[in-house]
Amino acid sequence: MPETNQQEAGRGLGYGFAAYGIWGLFPLFWPLLEPGAADDLLANRMVWSLVAVVLLLIVQRHWGWIRPLLRQPRRLAMLGVAATVISVNWGVYIWGVNSGHVVETSLGYFINPLVTIAFGVLVLKERLRRAQWVAVGIGALAVAVLTVGYGRLPWIALTLALSFATYGLLKKTVGLSGLESLAAESFFMFPLALGYLIHLELTGRGTFGHTVPGEYGWGHTGLLMLSGLITAVPLLFFGAAAVRVPLSMLGLIQYLAPVFQFLIGIAVFHESMPPARWAGFALVWAALAVLTWDALRRVRADRARTTAASTATAASTATAATAVVAASATATATTAGAGAPAGTGAPDAVPVRR
Repeated sequence: MPETNQQEAGRGLGYGFAAYGIWGLFPLFWPLLEPGAADDLLANRMVWSLVAVVLLLIVQRHWGWIRPLLRQPRRLAMLGVAATVISVNWGVYIWGVNSGHVVETSLGYFINPLVTIAFGVLVLKERLRRAQWVAVGIGALAVAVLTVGYGRLPWIALTLALSFATYGLLKKTVGLSGLESLAAESFFMFPLALGYLIHLELTGRGTFGHTVPGEYGWGHTGLLMLSGLITAVPLLFFGAAAVRVPLSMLGLIQYLAPVFQFLIGIAVFHESMPPARWAGFALVWAALAVLTWDALRRVRADRARTTAASTATAASTATAATAVVAASATATATTAGAGAPAGTGAPDAVPVRR
């Protein structure tokens, strides 16, 4: 069994790295879909995401969750809001990547944990530990420094962080798995996205199913259709990882995606990084380092308490077992002495021969 658990944990780590690795490489995919505009790409992604998740649900024969969900209007309403929020996130991300702001999109996912913590305080009324307050304070300072560095509020990063943190809060409340949630959200997105694609087609701005010699061909249409699959696959990997490894471990792996995005922005797209931006990013990374240290310290403390409790329970159980054995032995000895046949016990006195 231990070996099996280790193998499952190893698979879980592999799935986690695959999920966040794919998300981290997204900036390399969306530029391939040019000259499609961001709204065209977003609408196609919504439509083909539904196609992809329906195919996956057919393969898995996973339909039992739909009927109970339809009987819960409150959850359906929250899923509708989640679909709207993630649509904003997708649209801003695609526009940011294809407009030369890959580094700023990575910043959005770097500061997302800080925004999530802030939501925990403001919405869920959670109490923060001292280290978390320090991290949030450093993050706020980082935003101020980056605002000076960019000459404007880093609205792309803030929109991505706020929308994704809101999306995470809604998903936490709804309580569906990644694939189920994406399927439900895609059903909400699909009618509007399909209608918008028809509008783009009628106005001559759509690129799906078209070829322009010297610009794009049928491969462009194939990539548009593929956008749905690459949206669904990392969610499947994430779901497989979440049931095999602790969430604290996934919380550390999540930084892989913005790290990849940041490196792609610097090394592939050669985006500029003036000293003020480096200073802002350094502050963000410092805040994340504080959060990581605090999380690891918390995990070690929880493990120590669990070990101590297990040891105490085992000792108590062993003491109780010893007492039961001793009592049983005493009772057995007493019974043996009282019920022994005459002449078998030790004589009270040695008879004197007269």
